[in-house]
Amino acid sequence: MPFLQPRSLLTLCLITLMSLLSACSTLTPSDPPRIQLVNVEPLPGEGLEMRFAITLRVQNPNDRAISFNGIALDLKVNNQPLLSGVSDQSGEVPRYGETLVRIPLTLSAYSALRQAWAVSNNPNLQKGLPYELSGKLGGGLLGTVRFKEKGLMDWPQTPAR
Repeated sequence: MPFLQPRSLLTLCLITLMSLLSACSTLTPSDPPRIQLVNVEPLPGEGLEMRFAITLRVQNPNDRAISFNGIALDLKVNNQPLLSGVSDQSGEVPRYGETLVRIPLTLSAYSALRQAWAVSNNPNLQKGLPYELSGKLGGGLLGTVRFKEKGLMDWPQTPAR
């Protein structure tokens, strides 16, 4: 078996290093997608659960398209799980673009009762409920894109007379 010459070995090392660096450039951090609720439609439920189909606008603030094959979504209100859903929908959010995705979500009667109980027993929550929407756009081994939105859901105000 012939040995590599020092010059060939150096060339091989440089090519390997450049390949590794170019592979790492695809792993640069990117901004998470922005998520906005567009529509809510009721779906038939089973037993003590309610089902909804929500439409989300997914905005990509990055210079690379996000391809996805599957979506998972969870909504916590007052730090307690409320809604969850998954979809095997696939698609792409273009670079600096947006797309609409539709996801079926489930609300269990237990989760709804727990939230109602918490609001009725805590006057601070009657001013607004903290929420956290989290999920992921599935894209394979390194292509999964996670997102999280937090905020406060304000109750509708009654008009002054």
